[in-house]
Amino acid sequence: MDARDGAQTVETAAEDFAATVAHWREVRGLPKRELARRMGFDPSYVSHMESGRHKPTEDFARRAEETLGAGKAIWKCWLDYEAAKSGTVPAAAVPAPRRTEQPYATGSAIVVEHDDARLDYDGRLYRLTMRRLLRNTGSEPITRYLIRISVDRYPGEPERSNAHYREHPLTWDELALTATCRGEAMQWQTKHDRDAFKEVWLAFENGEGRFPLYPGESVWIEYAYSVGDEKWGRWFQRAVRLPTEHLAVELAFPAELDPVVWGTETSMTAEAAPLRTAPIRRDENGMRVFAWSTPTPALHARYRLEWRFRARPEHDINQREFR
Repeated sequence: MDARDGAQTVETAAEDFAATVAHWREVRGLPKRELARRMGFDPSYVSHMESGRHKPTEDFARRAEETLGAGKAIWKCWLDYEAAKSGTVPAAAVPAPRRTEQPYATGSAIVVEHDDARLDYDGRLYRLTMRRLLRNTGSEPITRYLIRISVDRYPGEPERSNAHYREHPLTWDELALTATCRGEAMQWQTKHDRDAFKEVWLAFENGEGRFPLYPGESVWIEYAYSVGDEKWGRWFQRAVRLPTEHLAVELAFPAELDPVVWGTETSMTAEAAPLRTAPIRRDENGMRVFAWSTPTPALHARYRLEWRFRARPEHDINQREFR
């Protein structure tokens, strides 16, 4: 391995560490400021760590692991980072240049006019379809958009979940990710690929041409992916990372399963509390659909919907996993 390859490995390991911390912080429903408070750091420190401006440290890894209860996932990333560093030649190492982020990464360019999610379940497979109306309020064309795919089969049991996904990781083949904009397929590029957590750049281009989102324009994008119920826990969370004017969620389950749905909201200043309005239920074509929306989603809030099937207890799924 030459020095440049070693530097790139260290950079990748640092990015994986940051992504894993962000993943577990979101699983726990904690804003960055609150996590920093619980860990005993300055409020900006977690933000700098997740953005890559600070490199991983042993102290941060230990405190994050303990505070988030990540089942040693964060600690493993720290060990990977240390192993990557030990394989470099410090005197000759040249850090790989970081790719410039889109302006919206700082919250300055994109507004989400509508955020619509629909989760369909057929008894074995979940298919999530996301539709977003994006408006470019910045001064430069936007050429890509970051999405996240995150699952947790056993919320509240991080070691069990981590072991589960190490043995049965999410794969790109099963996800069958598709994305479109203006009737055109969007190319995509992996940013982070971990067992239960993926980050993907959707590009406003394909093999036939480019279609950037120019300043002042609005455009719908749609993307979808599938996850089997042996890997998808019975919850779905929407995290508001960009200024959003309207957020809506629909959950569609077979009526024969007799589903029930409830939800919670977590903000920057408050722990989880019941949703302010109840999901609305309707039946259509053998499916029971639960719809919930808010016209004023708070920035950095997390809206979490959970469910159970009264006609099929949870252990029924566990017993058939990976048979």
